[in-house]
Amino acid sequence: MSRIGKAPVTVPSGVTVKLGEGNLVTVKGPKGELSRNFSSDLKITCQDGKVTVERFSDDKAHRALHGLTRTLINNMVLGVSQGFEKELHLVGVGYKIVPMGKGIQISCGFSHNVDIAPIDGVAFEIVTEKGVVKLKIKGIDKEKIGQIAANIRALRPPEPYKGKGFRYSDEVIIKKLGKAGKAGK
Repeated sequence: MSRIGKAPVTVPSGVTVKLGEGNLVTVKGPKGELSRNFSSDLKITCQDGKVTVERFSDDKAHRALHGLTRTLINNMVLGVSQGFEKELHLVGVGYKIVPMGKGIQISCGFSHNVDIAPIDGVAFEIVTEKGVVKLKIKGIDKEKIGQIAANIRALRPPEPYKGKGFRYSDEVIIKKLGKAGKAGK
């Protein structure tokens, strides 16, 4: 039995979970509303403020879906109650992020600026501290926030010699020494 899958999802006060046909789960809370269809091979129930996910057999596919489904429902509940945030740091001379309405414009060493259009349910916050530009991506859908952060990081991943580029706030960049002649000087 999956340890993650068999743990019930606790629904906090102010959040409602509705189950629809075809395992459609709709979660509504103070920050917004999310809905998602899940596999019909699982049984999803909601009783006494707890959502449980059960599987019908021990097939490999059912075991894989069991923990995944429970985690996705938990992320939906956390998203509509607390929200999610990813923080990226842009390091490099001349690199900058400028707000454009609800979207952003990134200047990171290309011959052109990169425009990120506004995305429904996602907010960008820009903070500059000690030469490091911090970009906070906030929203209720964890999957969407993570994908947007990964797409932005892919524009200019951190390079190994000076560490310039986008990096996650908790990411550690191991720098290379460069030419062997400079290592001893």
